[in-house]
Amino acid sequence: MKDTNVVRERLSKFHRVELSHLPTPLEKLENLSEQLERFDILMKRDDTTGLALGGNKARKLDYIVADVLSHGADTLVTWGGVQSNWCRQVAAAAARIGVKAVLVLFKGPTSPAGDDGNLLLDRLFDADVRIVETGPISNMMELSSVGQYIEPVVEEYEKAGDVPYLMPIGGSLVEGSMSLPWGAIAYVNAFAELLDQAETEGVRIDSIVLATGSGSTQAGLLVGAKLLSPATRVVGITVYASAQKMSQYVRSIGERALKQLDQTIDIDEEDIIVFEEYLREGYGVFNDDVGAAIRRLAETEGVLLDPVYTGKAMAGMLDLVLRDYFQDGENIVFLHTGGTPALFPYRSEIAQSLV
Repeated sequence: MKDTNVVRERLSKFHRVELSHLPTPLEKLENLSEQLERFDILMKRDDTTGLALGGNKARKLDYIVADVLSHGADTLVTWGGVQSNWCRQVAAAAARIGVKAVLVLFKGPTSPAGDDGNLLLDRLFDADVRIVETGPISNMMELSSVGQYIEPVVEEYEKAGDVPYLMPIGGSLVEGSMSLPWGAIAYVNAFAELLDQAETEGVRIDSIVLATGSGSTQAGLLVGAKLLSPATRVVGITVYASAQKMSQYVRSIGERALKQLDQTIDIDEEDIIVFEEYLREGYGVFNDDVGAAIRRLAETEGVLLDPVYTGKAMAGMLDLVLRDYFQDGENIVFLHTGGTPALFPYRSEIAQSLV
């Protein structure tokens, strides 16, 4: 384990607006660990970051909002799925700092209907919500794939005399108005925080498992591990893109983060671990394994997972345990990235899974 102070010193040069409640707890899942017998399962509770019911995007927005303010922007423009956790927290951040949020939300044929869950909260935060009903989009993560829907909205606000800041989905890829990999930088900081907690508790972190959607959370944790605890594996369960595409995102974002931290180490192919088989029918599509994972954590630990991100990641982690992917005696940290509001639009599917 290397000295976190060196990394913290380099991170301290980046300005933050303290929207999130940090540090988030690191808790042992006693009952689940007892059931699994050969492993200790811990949970990093980034569902408790506090901004609009919490979630991992709050850490990213600490940095991004500071960048927004430095640009003198008065309008935040971003996009996502109709039940986007990212957009919900962007809307809340905009309300907190007194600017307008404009959300372009894509609604596909399998998207939940109605003003429910995250969409209801978007409206409560007085966001300008633009719903675009489309067929499948080739790659919603990249601005080049959705620019035809986003750029006219930016131009509309510019013509009205506003100063928009275009935020890439998830605060991940370096595009739009974002010139630095803020999402990954936030999660390098999160890894240092986690390592400090583990050291205080006398716990070794062997593996971290998370849902990976736009790449920057996994990239930041991977960079943190490379710099501070090279023996720690960061295991991504992709919930959107293929393993190949997600690995490309993680590498690109991670390399940019390393550059900003003045580090010259390489991210090797074997460092990037992404499983795609748990994506199954696609992004946001509920399945029985997700329902079982949600129910298991609720029944054993009183912890709520969501059907889009953490439910799929937990289903993946439990299957990897059964497949002996992890070694006996490992300490596995599951990163809870939030997403609780998405439980409610999926109420019918979840209720059916309980039968």
